[in-house]
Parts: sequence; structure tokens; C-alpha cells
Amino acid sequence: MIVRPPLHWLRALTAWRGSVLPGLIPRLSLVFALSLVALWLHDHRNWLLSPEPFGLIGISLAVFLGFRNKAAYDLYWEGRKLWGQLLIASRSLMRQALTFPQPACASPDAQAFGALLVAFAHALRHQLRGTDSHDDLHRLLPTELAMRIEAAPQRPAVLLLELSGWVQARAREGAFDGYRMLAFDENFNRLSAALGGCERIDSTPMPFAYSVMIHRTVHFFCALLPFSLVGSLGSFTPLFSVFVAYTFMAIESLAAELEEPFGLDPNDLALGALCIGIENAVHALLGDSIEIALTRRRDFVVS
Repeated sequence: MIVRPPLHWLRALTAWRGSVLPGLIPRLSLVFALSLVALWLHDHRNWLLSPEPFGLIGISLAVFLGFRNKAAYDLYWEGRKLWGQLLIASRSLMRQALTFPQPACASPDAQAFGALLVAFAHALRHQLRGTDSHDDLHRLLPTELAMRIEAAPQRPAVLLLELSGWVQARAREGAFDGYRMLAFDENFNRLSAALGGCERIDSTPMPFAYSVMIHRTVHFFCALLPFSLVGSLGSFTPLFSVFVAYTFMAIESLAAELEEPFGLDPNDLALGALCIGIENAVHALLGDSIEIALTRRRDFVVS
């Protein structure tokens, strides 16, 4: 995902990185070429299409695109809320691990618990994106444990089990009583709910037939549009046809990116930055002096 500070309105007009325009240039070039054909047919054969049907189709298409865009953004925003829930639960669990132990009991190894929390976030990121979690797991966990987690098909779920096992082991030592165990379990359930919600979004894309129908309609509409505009716009037909085509195609392309919010497209969620945020939060509660921070630039890409 591309993260940048708010742009001045003039710079926003010329923004290239993060825009869907680069991927649309071949299709917009085809619309421009068809506009030139429409101009030639109108000037030499006096041939054009009636504009009335295109007005009705355009209104209907705009409604369908608006619905699809809203459905895609709902998936994107739900994914962001789930990762926000993951941050809140991780911070709460780390606080509980540091403050809940009984005074008479030896202080438990909270560093190990924090490492498991951070590993859970990174493992979930890699699972959602289908990337290799080897480096992150071996950076955060003991080698033997990291290798055991790597061998598991559901790595975040196994890490959640390890977190619960850490609490159970401290409870057997007398560090936590029953009420504190319930508090831990409540936040573990929040982690499990965030994991399940992300898996549901990742495994349930927009219905294929619905996406294909809108995709075909948008492209047929934009391909035939110049032949209906040429009678009233004349030589301005290519300009307006490309502009209208850009509007419809850009909305359709952006919705296609947003409906899979955990991918690597420029407008997907910045899962790398979210994991770093969780890692920073855990380090802050542990009192570590080393902080993993993003290098701030005017325009940068985080994964």
C-alpha cells in the first residue's frame, strides 16, 4: 500500500503512484482509437448511433458500479477494523501479562509472551498474502519453536495455542488466579475472532458472475460510447470519450483492488505497517529501548 501525506489539490491531479491510471492506459488508448474511427465514419459515411439508449445504460451502470464499489470498500474497511481489533487485543494481553502476576510469585517471562504476540501478527500477514514467514518467525522466536510453527498448516492458530499455553503454565506456577485467566481468555477470543474474520474476507471474494457482468458492461459501453457522442461533440469526441471511459473503468478497477484488501496492490491495506505498529506497542509496554520505526518520507511504500 502507498502511504503519503495529504496532497495539494494541484499535485493530486497529477499523482501517478497509487493511481489506477497506469493500468488503464491500454484500454483508454483503445477507446481513443475507437473515437477516431467514429469520427471517420461520421465524416465520410454519416454513420452514428442514437445517444438516447446510452443515457439510460449509463445511469444504470453508474448505480451498479456504486453498489460494487460500496461492497468492495465494506470488505476493505472490515479488514482494517479487524487489524485494529488485533492491535487492541495485543496491547491488552501484553499489559495483562505484565501486571496480573501475583506479588508472591516469581515474575514470568513476559518477553517470550510479547514475542509470541508479535509473531502472531506477522504470521497472519504472511498467511493472508501467501508469503514466506520464515524470516519473521526465526527473528522473533527460538529456533526450535519457529521450526515447529513453520511446519504447521495454520501458523497463526498454532501461535494462539502457544499464547494460551504460556498463560496456562504461569497459572500452574501460581502467577494468575481464575479471574485473571478469564480476562486473558476474553482477549484470546478477540484474537481468534480477528483471525477468523480475516480468513473469511480472504476466502470469500465478490461473486465471479457479478464481477464479470459489470466488467463486460463497462467495456462494451465505453467502446460504443464514441459512436453516440460524435454527432453532438464532433472533433471533441475522443477527449470526452476517454474521460468518461476513465471514470467508469477507474471505479471498476479500484473496486477490484479493494475487494481483496490483504493483497499487494497499491491500494490494499498496509499490513506491514500494521504489524510494525503492533511490534512497537509491545516493545513500548516491555520498556525496550529499541523501536522498529518506519522511515518517514513524503511518499513511500509499505507492505
